[in-house]
Amino acid sequence: MVLMGKIALLAQLGTTLPLVGLIWFVQVVAYPQFARVDVASFPAYHAAHATLISYLVGPLMVVELGACLLMVVARPPSVSPSVAVAGLALCALAWGVTGLVSVPLHETLGRGFDTSAHARLVSSNWLRTLAWTARGALLLWTMTRTAEL
Repeated sequence: MVLMGKIALLAQLGTTLPLVGLIWFVQVVAYPQFARVDVASFPAYHAAHATLISYLVGPLMVVELGACLLMVVARPPSVSPSVAVAGLALCALAWGVTGLVSVPLHETLGRGFDTSAHARLVSSNWLRTLAWTARGALLLWTMTRTAEL
């Protein structure tokens, strides 16, 4: 069981830290650029963005969620239950905002640029940005407390 906890912790590090970098890139660079694409080109630009970013983010999110769940049930002894649950809660927040807010807004934008949908996407994405940033910080802090690895 301890080995599974170590694997869960390492899998989270290997997925969450790249997601932290990706979400900051999306928040600061990619999403603001949507407003700079001409209206006629926007649907194709958005479709390419959605496809390409999914190749990166999708697998990372799935493995991260699995590792979060595994951490809750098979955590290393040096990781407190509250830290494991906090990590899972932050992961759930990122997934929830993605599925309930970001995906519907991307579906709207996929039909053509919409100023209101774009503004809501940029502002609501701060929730995902903060959730993943907090997860990354929590995991790095956890690593400083975990002598087993």
